[in-house]
Amino acid sequence: MVKLRLKRCGRKQRATAVYRIVAIDVRSRREGRDLRKVGFYDPINNQTYLNIPAILYFLEKGAQPTGTVYDILKKAGVFTEFRRLNQTQIN
Repeated sequence: MVKLRLKRCGRKQRATAVYRIVAIDVRSRREGRDLRKVGFYDPINNQTYLNIPAILYFLEKGAQPTGTVYDILKKAGVFTEFRRLNQTQIN
């Protein structure tokens, strides 16, 4: 099973950590090898960069976002886009 979750980047033991949003196998550890990098999140400066087509691709394939990633994607409006795409495919 694939999850969309945060992967820590930056220097060790630093309070101002930045994170990559990655698609990764559930059995991998946090710093493990990811399938694909799909975004970037900086909680200190409150900046996000999302590769929306890649995120939608993994969501269509059944990837589950973690709680924090779910909040980030919801704030960016990814799930409304995901629902809209699913509605057009059904009709």
